[in-house]
Amino acid sequence: MKAYIFPGQGAQFTGMGKELYETSTFAKELFEKANAILGFRITDIMFEGTAEQLKETNVTQPAVFLHSVILAKTLENFKPDMVAGHSLGEFSALVANGALSFEDGLKLVSKRAQAMQKACEIKPSTMAAVLGLEDNIVEEVCDSIDGIVLAANYNCPGQLVISGEFSAVEKACDAMKEAGAKRALLLPVGGAFHSPMMEPAREELAAAIEATEFKTPSCPVYQNVTASAISDPDEIKKNLIIQLTAPVKWTQSVQQMVADGATSFTEVGPGKVLVGLVNKINKEVETISA
Repeated sequence: MKAYIFPGQGAQFTGMGKELYETSTFAKELFEKANAILGFRITDIMFEGTAEQLKETNVTQPAVFLHSVILAKTLENFKPDMVAGHSLGEFSALVANGALSFEDGLKLVSKRAQAMQKACEIKPSTMAAVLGLEDNIVEEVCDSIDGIVLAANYNCPGQLVISGEFSAVEKACDAMKEAGAKRALLLPVGGAFHSPMMEPAREELAAAIEATEFKTPSCPVYQNVTASAISDPDEIKKNLIIQLTAPVKWTQSVQQMVADGATSFTEVGPGKVLVGLVNKINKEVETISA
């Protein structure tokens, strides 16, 4: 069975999508439609912008979404048996499997980016990568720290990202090293994604998601919140809302997809981060970068 996976924020690079735009009339039409929906020429930033411009959340998220979704729509023989996306990538996955329209997906991603940006400005918060510790030890260390800090991204065995208040994350990093972590380093991000610090963004996005039509998808989506196959539109909506303040269970999602029959994983979008993680989670499956 074929699984298609979609990357999240951090996969962006200057020039992303340019070849698609120049070689496919259909892709060009979708990119131009996106420019009109967003009210600015995101293609100019994607194709020619600096790394700094691409890092801005209100640009990054729609840019990664557009690259992934338009690539999926132009792939030959795109017939997934299951899909999943890492954080933001879940929106790309939901457009790819027909649960969301292209236009609605882009509007929600743009709204999500703006809401997250605002939430980041309320209180200093950050994220950190922890390498070389088992999941339960990372969780225990986070529980022992005063303040808000928790495991936010279960990327692969031995690689977790923690998220929360700046001071709590810093203290947790020191404690992780004492507990035997190979590395525990702050990430260059705008705020504490997938933590309770995103509650204001979750409330704002919830209203937009509730007002958007979701359809029964062509294949199940393995959502970050549950790490299980979901096809019910109401359940998809509910999990998408929870996702902003809940951990991304990527390791668990990939393990469940394999248990449910996935034998190949194709990453659709910029970069090859996810196929790298899949290879660390399960060495037996085939991995492809579209």
